[in-house]
Amino acid sequence: MALNVSDVVVRTAAGEERALGDWTGKVLLIVNVASRCGFTRQYAGLQKLQDSYGPRGLAVLGFPCNDFGAQEPGTLEEIQSFCSTTYGASFELFDKVHATGSKTEPYLTLTKTEPAGDVAWNFEKFLVGRDGAVLARFGSRVEPDSPELTGAIEAALG
Repeated sequence: MALNVSDVVVRTAAGEERALGDWTGKVLLIVNVASRCGFTRQYAGLQKLQDSYGPRGLAVLGFPCNDFGAQEPGTLEEIQSFCSTTYGASFELFDKVHATGSKTEPYLTLTKTEPAGDVAWNFEKFLVGRDGAVLARFGSRVEPDSPELTGAIEAALG
């Protein structure tokens, strides 16, 4: 049985606690993001996914993380400003998290998904189905526009 994240509670940028189940009916792409990483340019591709597939039910959820090379040192306001002005990114960003050491959600739960284990670096992606079941995990090197990822999103959107 697939791991389900519907009951996982995360903290929004506004500091409110919300269960990922609040997005039931949407396909989620959960990504740990960082503004000073070699993969930071993926912000543009993630926004393109949101623009292309959002009307069909995709929601890209970004979780800023400073665990890898201290590449996300800024405040949440600085991160939001950087993302919108540099990459035109308007998908939802959440409060900063720890993606390693299984310290904070959603990674405490997501890292139990196969292949299980800690997030390896910034911009690792988890695809979650409309029912809250984790469908797939993609490493940092999988670009947002890669056929591997877009094919999985297409299949999840049905």
